[in-house]
Amino acid sequence: MSDLKASVTKTSNGFSVSGVEQINYGFQFVDNIFSTEHNHLANVYKTWGRVLLVTDAIVHKHYSAAWEAYFKHHGITLTTFIMAGGEKNKTMKTMLSIVDAMNNFGIVRKEPVLVVGGGLCTDVTGYACASYRRTTNFIRVPTTLIGLIDAAVSIKVGINHGNLKNRLGAYHAPLVTFLDFNMLKTLPEGQVRNGFAELMKISSCADKRIWDLLVAHGKALIATRFGRIDGADPELKSVADEICWRGIKVMLDASIHIIITLESPNLHEIGLDRVIAFGHSLSPTLELTPVVPLRHGHAINIDMSFFVTFAAHRGILTEKERDEYHELSHRVGLSMDHELFTEHLVVEGTEAILKTRDNKQRFAVPAPYGKCQFINDASFPELFEVLAIHKKFIKEKYGSGDGKDAYVDVGDLGMDPELLRQKAASLFSTVQNGAAKAVDDLVATAVEVQA
Repeated sequence: MSDLKASVTKTSNGFSVSGVEQINYGFQFVDNIFSTEHNHLANVYKTWGRVLLVTDAIVHKHYSAAWEAYFKHHGITLTTFIMAGGEKNKTMKTMLSIVDAMNNFGIVRKEPVLVVGGGLCTDVTGYACASYRRTTNFIRVPTTLIGLIDAAVSIKVGINHGNLKNRLGAYHAPLVTFLDFNMLKTLPEGQVRNGFAELMKISSCADKRIWDLLVAHGKALIATRFGRIDGADPELKSVADEICWRGIKVMLDASIHIIITLESPNLHEIGLDRVIAFGHSLSPTLELTPVVPLRHGHAINIDMSFFVTFAAHRGILTEKERDEYHELSHRVGLSMDHELFTEHLVVEGTEAILKTRDNKQRFAVPAPYGKCQFINDASFPELFEVLAIHKKFIKEKYGSGDGKDAYVDVGDLGMDPELLRQKAASLFSTVQNGAAKAVDDLVATAVEVQA
């Protein structure tokens, strides 16, 4: 929630307006947020006696019984809107469907929408709330690891436009975000791994303590859903809770151990030297390049693995530190290379990111773990040299560099990925047949000329 206060002063030929925006929003750690023993949400919605809850079909399947019982217990009338999920539905059409749901519900000025879902769900619903009456309150309950430690920490909301990720959006803070890590129990392992890459990003450049804990416990954290599944070691849960708490704190503000400001003090991203941009230099181009897109965590880890190799090549990291990153990636099943990660993609990705970063590379690298350095003078010959070194190193030590569950599934995409493969195969066949016909026509013409 934000409030802008401004003053007006007279100038020689008009007026000048100066204002400061005050943003207030909070995070509360609550296990089993929909337990009837809790009143966190009830206290918010009892004022209106009703709630509009936005979610997707997957989350609805897992948690609808719990939230229906919760609001019934507290005497609050529940209306649920199930939005179209998946990346292909992160569109204006989906956003407007949520606006229609808000309008049909008759939401009043300060009444908050409740959104329960992963980062995509909170992004699109947040954008609908930012747009409706220019600003409508909302409350987030993220359900994925990426949602809990990344998407729900930022105030960025938005949708895709065409093939451009998050090209339309706004900065719109929620009233509060409830962080319920017990929701990881129902999360598939591939999605936990996907979010684990974000913790590697945060810690490698900003918090050595988190990094060391990930190195020590990474595989077990993923297998036990961060210590949340039944029968998990209580000590592992304590480790997981520390990692997540510190990770969110690091994302929110500079801690006593970190002198570089991260996300929250740079809410509108006016400052472009951002530690959390590690892994987001070439990955925006790489992620959508395969016929079936890479999962975000795998795409950013290929980017991060490459720049760790780059940092070692420059002497910013030691070989031992370089190997520590790659070893952890391999153990937890994250991708470190891809056949389409080529010199051409490095050029395309670099040129694209320069537009976002005001014509500076701003390549973030660990310097060493827990600290960050920005690179602005990497030439393409140097990047190509490191790319060749990186590919050779990964192949010799780890094989292909492919990760586990690296590509989006129907839940991520909102459609069967096989349809993309079939469409690509059909397009290739059409092009191939067209080329063959052109050759036949050319040969026929040559024969006629000779005759």
